[in-house]
Amino acid sequence: MGLYNTFVTHTLRESPAGHYTLADDGCVPSAPVAARADTARCPAPRVPGAAHQVAACLPDLTTAGTAASGHTDPADWAGLTPRDLPVPRGVPGVQIDGYFPDTSTTNTNHGWRHDAQFVIRLPARWNGGLVVSGTPGNREQYANDRAIGDWVLSRGYAFAATDKGNTGMSFHLDGRAPGDAVAEWNTRLTQLTRAARAVVGRHYHRPPARTLVTGMSNGGYLVRWQLENHPELYDGGVDWEGTLWRADGPNLFTFLPPALRQYPVYAAGGPGAGAARAAMHAAGYPAGSEFLWPYHHTTYWGLTQRVYREEFDPAYTGRDEDYAYGSRPAELRRAVGRVALTGRIGKPLITVHGTLDVLLPIGRTSDVYARMVRDAGRGGLHRYYRIEGGTHTDALVDAFPDRLRPLVPCHRAAFTALEDWAVRGHRPPPGRTVPAQAGPGCRL
Repeated sequence: MGLYNTFVTHTLRESPAGHYTLADDGCVPSAPVAARADTARCPAPRVPGAAHQVAACLPDLTTAGTAASGHTDPADWAGLTPRDLPVPRGVPGVQIDGYFPDTSTTNTNHGWRHDAQFVIRLPARWNGGLVVSGTPGNREQYANDRAIGDWVLSRGYAFAATDKGNTGMSFHLDGRAPGDAVAEWNTRLTQLTRAARAVVGRHYHRPPARTLVTGMSNGGYLVRWQLENHPELYDGGVDWEGTLWRADGPNLFTFLPPALRQYPVYAAGGPGAGAARAAMHAAGYPAGSEFLWPYHHTTYWGLTQRVYREEFDPAYTGRDEDYAYGSRPAELRRAVGRVALTGRIGKPLITVHGTLDVLLPIGRTSDVYARMVRDAGRGGLHRYYRIEGGTHTDALVDAFPDRLRPLVPCHRAAFTALEDWAVRGHRPPPGRTVPAQAGPGCRL
């Protein structure tokens, strides 16, 4: 990263047409901050319900400082953002690491071997707000540090994140019944939000003026679930390509098996390739996304199908490419139903999702959820922006810079639009498909 990092500040500008644009306001080089944590003299509020906590006064709460001081885990956020994403720096404050009571041990951070780990960061210069988040995939509590935490901390927010109560590819071993592990994700984010609100109030001697929830992928699912089930805790949320769980489908089990069956036929060429490609499109994988299929077949589709099938349908013994959700026992749909979404959000929600997402195809996930929100009579609380050229993992932009666009700028534009909506009552523009545009930023 060199001796200096570029700190790019952003504002949201509204055009006469009502579009919000995330624009660079300037670049200020700043010297590196020595990574030194004062843990001996760092008073911090007690986290309600925590079984263990450790506080550190840090010269920099962003990854520019915490990566060197050991207060984040770069492996946890690897592969989620573009290589050249600017990293802010120079946000001093207090970091609290700890865990809530739990019986599972998949998270080995700090040598604790204890799940339900969390991190709470309290900047010295506070803007009065709190941002909470659950992690994407099956990652640990530091997964959002680059994509979300750095930016909100640089803007003065307190930031809290949780590992969701279980991590890794064997997360399905947590719990006693199918669906328990995923259901715990929701419980843990609710638990963290309540605790973080109390910590913020004690640390700054007043409660947060606004509490916003955001996250990507599985973290986006958590945003939706929280606003459906605990809207009293939040002022609004930004859902970044959230996972959709519905007992009757669509869900992961209805669109991943067709990809596992059809892609090898398509990749082999020959007389069946055209029909296999058409079947992939019919399953939800959009035309024009073919260049992304090889990577996802190698890296994501099979593993994702297996680990979630083991969580919700452990009795299945066949091949995952042959999996037929509709023919499985009713117990499976009951297990999925425990974590299913309804669309009945109770606070403002903004969704951003890339049109070239081939892990959670937009036509089988966020398009459906937007209809669910409208059908539930909550359409006035929702804005949905389909980002042309965006895919599920922003790191892939580095591999295909001429075909993909990062979603980070669109998430930030959505977040600032949410601030204006939830806090100031300024409604964002209607949802739409956001076309590709030249240069940095994202216009909603």
